[in-house]
Amino acid sequence: MEAGRGTAVPGRMALDVRPWAVLGVALAALAGSVLTGKPAQALGLQAGAALAATAWLGMLAWQAHGRRRLALRLEAAGLLIEHDPFVSFVTTDDGTIHARNAAARARFQDPFVDTLGFVLTDTFANPGAVLFRLQSRAHAGGHAVEEIVTRRGPVRLAVRRMGDEIYLWRLEEQVERTVGRGAEAFGLPMLTAGPTGTILYMNEAFRRLMGGRVKALQQVFAELPIVSGRVHRVQGVNGTIECIVAEINGNGGRREIYLIPGPGEADARAGPGWGAIDALPVPLLKVATDGTVIEANREARALLGADMGEATRLSDLLDGLGRPMADWLRDAARRDDRAPPEFLSLAHGAQDTFVQVALSAEGAGDDRHLIVALTDVTAFKSLEAQFVQSQKMQAIGQLAGGVAHDFNNLLTAISGHCDLLLLRHDQGDPDFGDLTQIHQNANRAAALVGQLLAFSRKQNMRPERLDLRDTLADLTHLLNRLVGEKIALTLAHDPALKAIRADKRQIEQVLMNLVVNARDAMPEGGEIRIETENLCLKQSLRRDRATVPAGEYVVMHVIDDGHGIAEDKRAKIFEPFFTTKRTGDGTGLGLSTAYGIVKQTGGYVFVDSAVGRGSTFTLFFPVNNDPPATFTHPPVAPAVERRGPEAAQDEGVILLVEDEAPVRAFASRALRLRGYTVLEADCAESALEILQDAELVIDVFVTDVVMPGLDGPTWVREALTERPDTRVVFVSGYSEETIAENQTRIPNSVFLPKPFSLSELTATVQRQLH
Repeated sequence: MEAGRGTAVPGRMALDVRPWAVLGVALAALAGSVLTGKPAQALGLQAGAALAATAWLGMLAWQAHGRRRLALRLEAAGLLIEHDPFVSFVTTDDGTIHARNAAARARFQDPFVDTLGFVLTDTFANPGAVLFRLQSRAHAGGHAVEEIVTRRGPVRLAVRRMGDEIYLWRLEEQVERTVGRGAEAFGLPMLTAGPTGTILYMNEAFRRLMGGRVKALQQVFAELPIVSGRVHRVQGVNGTIECIVAEINGNGGRREIYLIPGPGEADARAGPGWGAIDALPVPLLKVATDGTVIEANREARALLGADMGEATRLSDLLDGLGRPMADWLRDAARRDDRAPPEFLSLAHGAQDTFVQVALSAEGAGDDRHLIVALTDVTAFKSLEAQFVQSQKMQAIGQLAGGVAHDFNNLLTAISGHCDLLLLRHDQGDPDFGDLTQIHQNANRAAALVGQLLAFSRKQNMRPERLDLRDTLADLTHLLNRLVGEKIALTLAHDPALKAIRADKRQIEQVLMNLVVNARDAMPEGGEIRIETENLCLKQSLRRDRATVPAGEYVVMHVIDDGHGIAEDKRAKIFEPFFTTKRTGDGTGLGLSTAYGIVKQTGGYVFVDSAVGRGSTFTLFFPVNNDPPATFTHPPVAPAVERRGPEAAQDEGVILLVEDEAPVRAFASRALRLRGYTVLEADCAESALEILQDAELVIDVFVTDVVMPGLDGPTWVREALTERPDTRVVFVSGYSEETIAENQTRIPNSVFLPKPFSLSELTATVQRQLH
């Protein structure tokens, strides 16, 4: 391809010859009909000619339609780029320009140049090669970008393919952005470096300092990496000098580096003093050793958002040091080496803003002062806080899950042996009431453990297709009893509300927790409103350090008129055991449970609140578009039978593997009472030893999942190689998700969560047998 010309990707014909070939066939057929004089042959040739002519006209119409579609797409692409702040073009694949935006018209003012190669002749030495390379990559991958160092400085050229023939080009000239800030006019030395340390641009002051242009930061600085706000040694043409370095990070890893003049070295750096520093894009302060702010440049004033009066002190502007600011400044002024930077927050402002503060001592005697370089690290600190919070919640979740697992084993033994006792007592027995109380309190304890598992997102979910309108309608009577007579409960639904996929029991628990909290926030009475609506997010929603992906959601609002939540407590309300209620009035698990359930359902929960103006909890649930028949309710185990064990008998051989002796004792007795033959093992290794007897017939494996040594799925897979038809019942105090992947690879297996009752255990085994 000729340099400076438009690009052309192989495979596209300049002229479509198919309609003309068809026309040629038609004309030849017509000529043949005239020359032959035979009527039959003439009639056939004329018909063929007519058919070919019709095809020719159809192809011409099809091409015209294609040209109209291309014109409309080119017009739409032109509208798309018009308001782009960077130079942009729309071309076809032969490099012809069909649209250019305002920035391109201002930058390249010759409107009669109609190919991109000619337009960029003054930008690139060989524009044709650059354009062909980028367009070929975009043709294959849809998008391409390249950063090129030109004689004017670094340039970023990007291209995006839109359809088969249209390409959008975007030109970012970084030097123009820097020059626009007055880089050449700066008396201060300034350079732009790439992410690998390659120097892309140096202004005139820096070139004079170095005696010409250099290519890498290693040729400028004696020590790398450089740190903004610190003193670094610069290897100038007249020898090594020390100066303060100010740095600002840009896109794509680029860095703009400025050298700040110091006492006695202004001439060497061509620095006119603080007047030049005021125009730097790096926030800088000149501070006396007692903390009084002497000077602040434009960027520092904008970042700190405060008026710098004569009596302004650094301690008035920054917080969070952990020791007196005056002591820190005095220590920095006495040091000959570099003081380590500190992370502080702004003392004033509606939002938390964090800055990295680096100090460098300058001057001597009474002229001793500090140059303070500020770097806005709010985004970094926000990510750090999010990570710390995530780690903390994960640690608490693991602790809660482990405690819940152990409690589930204890509760299984307690409630199980209680069930065994209830089998031998009827309602007229004096001990029946006491046993019932034990059973009920064991169930309450199991519910509390379920809350811990809900927070750690390890509780067992039974998801189904739900319409929140029906769920709320079924729950309204209970909610009205919960809120009492002084509080009104109102519901407002979107009439076309879509379905979600969730565990109905868990969603009801979320609603009850939120409504009870709203009730407690209004001791004098008020109104609680529950509203539902459909919401379609066209783009991701960022809020409270969370990102809600684009998509369709069912949104539920729980609104109260209570006393509200203070700002310093809003970030903690979803943490377990955090409560604003008096001791004994709440466990601190209500909102953490709701949070865990919503997150495990795939949703999001946010809170808006102001003291004295009430609170609004907003829940996002992904819309479920599967047909209703997709989800079915699992079979429900029958209640505990109060009759004797002889009422229901069965046959079968069960291998029971459980490392917790109380649980194993209860399960073994329960299954034997049902009529089964039970073989017991306290670990997986013992179970495998029992199975070495080839003549032993086992109908069902009942095994715990988490055990010392081999876990449940591992030993079961090994056992099934010799006994492939044996059915399996996994039991665990953790959620079904912990073995979901293993269970899908183990045929004829089901899961029974702890704590389970006598009837749940026997019914599950019976279903596996039959």
